Amino acid sequence: MVVGPATRRLRTVGTPYREQQGRVTGRIVDIVAGLGVLNGLGGKAVYADRFRAESQRLLQHGYRVGRVTSVIQAAGLGLPTLFSAVVVWLAARLAVEGSITVGELVAVAGYATVLAVPVASFIEGALDLSQALVAARRVTDFLDVRPDSTGTAVPPGRGDLIDGASGLRIAPGTFAAVATAQHSDAVALVDRLGGFRPGATWAGQPTSELDPAQLREQVLVADNDAALFAGSLAQVVAGRLDVTGLGEAAILDALHTATADDVVRGLPEGLGSRIDSGGRNLSGGQRQRVRLARATIADPTVLLAVDPTSALDAATEATIVDRLIHHRRGKTTLVTSTSALVLQGADEVHLLADGRVVASGTHTDLLANPAYAALVHRGRPATSAHDPEIQA
Repeated sequence: MVVGPATRRLRTVGTPYREQQGRVTGRIVDIVAGLGVLNGLGGKAVYADRFRAESQRLLQHGYRVGRVTSVIQAAGLGLPTLFSAVVVWLAARLAVEGSITVGELVAVAGYATVLAVPVASFIEGALDLSQALVAARRVTDFLDVRPDSTGTAVPPGRGDLIDGASGLRIAPGTFAAVATAQHSDAVALVDRLGGFRPGATWAGQPTSELDPAQLREQVLVADNDAALFAGSLAQVVAGRLDVTGLGEAAILDALHTATADDVVRGLPEGLGSRIDSGGRNLSGGQRQRVRLARATIADPTVLLAVDPTSALDAATEATIVDRLIHHRRGKTTLVTSTSALVLQGADEVHLLADGRVVASGTHTDLLANPAYAALVHRGRPATSAHDPEIQA
């Protein structure tokens, strides 16, 4: 009765404490991951101030948790002691009055002392249980998150993928490429086509209004900096798919398509080798190829890849393009890149400037466009649709 209200209070104050603790931890990760960029932009002080402010809020939540915890711990030690003292005092009075013998007094004192041990353990267990419930509730709330399934059903069959903002149109089964000097324009385009932002349609239906769960089954956005979770190489490549169901041959085939055979050979246990979180035990080029292998094994109807070969040498890049074209034959694929090796393998290439398609054709045809040639050959990039070279 005494500890019950305190344990309920602990759960009440413990939840915001855990949430703030998560925010502070996330802030630390962001600062460490982007420390070089923050230094270059002069933003380290701003992030440090935010971290101090959030740490102070965490401290205040910690004080609230500490006050409740101290009450429960004090009760765990004090109540059994007080109980024993009261029982022994009453028994001693009865012994003095002659109502009980001295032996009975000793027995009562022993019973009270022994009983105090499970009572203290019970109170300590109640404290641990309250803290565990707070942590478990955060886990179950996270696992209970479901995609928003209120969108429109994904249209059956195949249709054109159209981006209204840029004017891009991709026919079904086409291997297309987009070249632009502004990486942010390419990312925004892919986000619209993938349904993460409004502005694009697939088979006449707005991608941002389609059922996300169904859309993710059909349209895959493959970012060249996507997260790699810890696990065996086979698990990392399989992603959300079941490794056993896929089979070793399918995983090796995906790695072969991404020209990552050497990654398997270079690891001590092959596909069973441990990959650290974020792929820290892999090189930049290896991480990029593993990401591409994960995208190809998913085998989506539409694959939208953002600079999938930017960290690779020319020979590896050329091999990947050939294998990817063969692997994706008959399926819609869009690759953003400024590499001539990638662009020359595409069925059609679209030049973006100011977020708009300003020229389209094959790589060979577009080389006659001075702005496109300058971009591909790392000369002066096309950054504006009003560029006189683009107009020419």
